[in-house]
Amino acid sequence: MKKRLTMIAVATLIVATATAGGLMTNTNYHIAFDRMMARGASLDIDAAYSNPAGLAWGHEGFQLSLNFQKPWQYRDIELTRNGQKTLYEGKASAPIVPALFASYKKDRWAVSTMIGIVGSGGFVEYKQGVPMFNVLLQSMLATNGINPDTYSLDSEMKGKQYIYGGQVNFTYKILDCFSAAVGIRANYYDGYYRGHVKAVEHPMFGDVAKLLLDVDQKGWGFTPMISVNYHQGPLTLTARYEFRTKLNPKNETNILDAGLGAKVVEYMVKTEPNAEAKLAALQAQLGAYTAPYQNDVRTRYDMPALLSVAAGYEFSPKLRATLEYHFFDDKNAKMANDRQNELKHGTHEILAGIEYDINEKFTVSCGGQRTDYGLADGYQQNTSFACDSYSIGLGGAWNINEQVRLNAGYFISLYSNYDKQTTYGLETYSRTNNVIGIGLDWKF
Repeated sequence: MKKRLTMIAVATLIVATATAGGLMTNTNYHIAFDRMMARGASLDIDAAYSNPAGLAWGHEGFQLSLNFQKPWQYRDIELTRNGQKTLYEGKASAPIVPALFASYKKDRWAVSTMIGIVGSGGFVEYKQGVPMFNVLLQSMLATNGINPDTYSLDSEMKGKQYIYGGQVNFTYKILDCFSAAVGIRANYYDGYYRGHVKAVEHPMFGDVAKLLLDVDQKGWGFTPMISVNYHQGPLTLTARYEFRTKLNPKNETNILDAGLGAKVVEYMVKTEPNAEAKLAALQAQLGAYTAPYQNDVRTRYDMPALLSVAAGYEFSPKLRATLEYHFFDDKNAKMANDRQNELKHGTHEILAGIEYDINEKFTVSCGGQRTDYGLADGYQQNTSFACDSYSIGLGGAWNINEQVRLNAGYFISLYSNYDKQTTYGLETYSRTNNVIGIGLDWKF
């Protein structure tokens, strides 16, 4: 039990994205996504991410786009144990999330860039801790004769995870109806994990036990990408492939401490004949299982390869629609402790969107997305879980003049709860997610 508890104490607190996309990858950067979802056949400035090859049919000259989004999310765990239900509320938040797009096209060539938060992006906090963390500490102490009603439990977990990215693409129109693009993105991982569980205020021992974690992680990775675009009349067909990104951030460990309280140790030494051997064995276990979180140790957080294909059709000069598919190859992207092997399959996403020009000034749009992660019990953890979802987006655009367009959008993700039976009770994972955004596009 001590071995399992220690492993959980230093478990990575992966902050699930409060945005759209796969387990480690965001796909919503431009507000056009928020209001339409399926943007894989775009020929506008947001194609700098979603369809770089399509910029061969974009605006001749310079384009610039600045976007701001505000996500908010809850990630709750309900524990049903011995007929009682306990809700552990996890609040995920992020400040205003910006993204910048730019492109320049001349004749058959185009060059473009996108800068944004390409993976995860936010903070999560469980002010009550998480059930497996708390229950296992109580169980460990109970096996040593210290019952939960004799002490108070002080528990909290929180974490941050951002993957910042900047990419550049080069596009060339090979034929009048066919273009291709190549690009590369630099990704910077920045995260921290902070948590503690302490058994305190015991009438005889005072502080009974503690598990403390404070680790920062930083690292770099690079993503090559290719895309192609076929555009003939009202039809646009596209494909984009991002190669797997190896992320292997290094620990900057500030605190890593686990063990029994001083008075408990003193009591064991006085009353147990083999106390020194037991304490030495405990410290050896703690050292072995906290080793991955020592200073300078690295942990894998790969971003998976991504295949995106889309078909767009212009039914009239005012009405356009797109159907799109994403596949994230999560099972071949390394995660901490090879958790990717527990997944049933990689992430499948189906997206659809429609856009209508009311007149020369105003456009309205809406869309939807279905996300299936291939989840399994072995993948789901209190410190990192996902739920399959449906997302719905809507919004509009205002052409202020011939050079400037204002975009506004909102989308909500509706998640399916996930039930997991554990040795200490039934856990139900649930999530809510909302994003609002506004942005400006300029043409020069």
